[in-house]
Amino acid sequence: MALENHIPDPENITNESEESKTVVTTAKGKKKKKVAPFLRGGRGQAHVNSTYNNTLISITDLNGAVLLWSTAGRSGFKGPKKSTPYAAGIIVKNLADKVKALGIKELDVYAKGVGIGREAAVRAFDTNGIKIISITDVTPVAHGGCRPRKRRRV
Repeated sequence: MALENHIPDPENITNESEESKTVVTTAKGKKKKKVAPFLRGGRGQAHVNSTYNNTLISITDLNGAVLLWSTAGRSGFKGPKKSTPYAAGIIVKNLADKVKALGIKELDVYAKGVGIGREAAVRAFDTNGIKIISITDVTPVAHGGCRPRKRRRV
């Protein structure tokens, strides 16, 4: 068997899903561009998860579907440098250009965790030209429940 038989002809390959996402035909037969839900109003959500070892930031639409994400490790930081406020600012700077390209101008920020990069990430959104509508702390707090980790002695 030749390998050529298994490779599809490039002329016959069509990307129908890409066309269906961008163009919609109305009842009258006119074509117009389809606007994605997260672009309406230019608003989205930023979920900042800051741990002792890393900072993770996800940009979602208003329904919670992830559009973009980045971490300190993905931005080139290794080891203990991942948990610094500087790393959090660099993560936001990398995401800010992509967020603006999507048409998002306003964000609701949801901060989770106890890391030191949390506040720096929230401030960095503002310095990079993205308007912050609200800041919500969604850190889970135990009330009763499981026994916590041992206390750190320095």
